[in-house]
Amino acid sequence: MMVFASLFAALTAVGAYIQIPIPFSPVPVTLQVFFVLLAGSMLKSKWGSLSMIVYTLLGIAGLPVFAGGSSGIGVLLGPTGGYIIGFILSAYIIGKLSEINKNNAKSRLLINAINMSIGVLIIYVCGVSQLMLVAELGPGTALALGAIPFLPGEIVKTAVAAYIASTHEL
Repeated sequence: MMVFASLFAALTAVGAYIQIPIPFSPVPVTLQVFFVLLAGSMLKSKWGSLSMIVYTLLGIAGLPVFAGGSSGIGVLLGPTGGYIIGFILSAYIIGKLSEINKNNAKSRLLINAINMSIGVLIIYVCGVSQLMLVAELGPGTALALGAIPFLPGEIVKTAVAAYIASTHEL
């Protein structure tokens, strides 16, 4: 499981480089969330959250693993740092929910989609909260810049990740 946790940390780092900048937002569209969802669902709470902790520590240590090749503690303290903290919490919660619902193979796809949707919500609550604080934005502005434009992409990423997780077990 340690190898898989390392793999998901690396995949999340790769996902940070696959990005589409949004001109009006400090938050780019990346594939990081996709790998966070898969880590939580496939590795469960302990190893999924550990993979995101490893990812975060690599970035703090100076490796260019955050969105756009950035790194350092400043990223965690900046406007997008809440999303990264949300990755850890999201992977843990998705993993816990997956552990609770592990015996229901009949509706695994739907259960994964629901679990992952909760995980996406956690990431955005953490991310938008920090965006509000650091950028001194009101809730409406922070949602408009840091969440709403990304929801269509998150729906697609969640659907694909739920399908993959429901058809492949580690």
